[in-house]
Amino acid sequence: MTTKRVNFRLPEELITQADIAAEVTHKNRTEVLVEALRQYLEEIESEESFREAVVELYLDGEIEFEKLAEVIGRQDAEAVRASKNVLDRGEEIADELADL
Repeated sequence: MTTKRVNFRLPEELITQADIAAEVTHKNRTEVLVEALRQYLEEIESEESFREAVVELYLDGEIEFEKLAEVIGRQDAEAVRASKNVLDRGEEIADELADL
């Protein structure tokens, strides 16, 4: 897995807690924060409301298909993409059916 340096501010209290956790677990601060963030993301990604919000972002064109697939899984993402294609072509399909 590649890494990327990011800079952000944290409350001093969290830094202190992370440093204590790092000391106790014999890890460094970055490892503790990465593990905590991973755990949080796994937790939130399992919530239905979060998954629905991600689908909405895709339907609104705010995120790409691959990002959608990462969050909800490829099979579900394919179903969403197929539905979006039908929705996007709704008027065209209606016109075609009207011509029959």
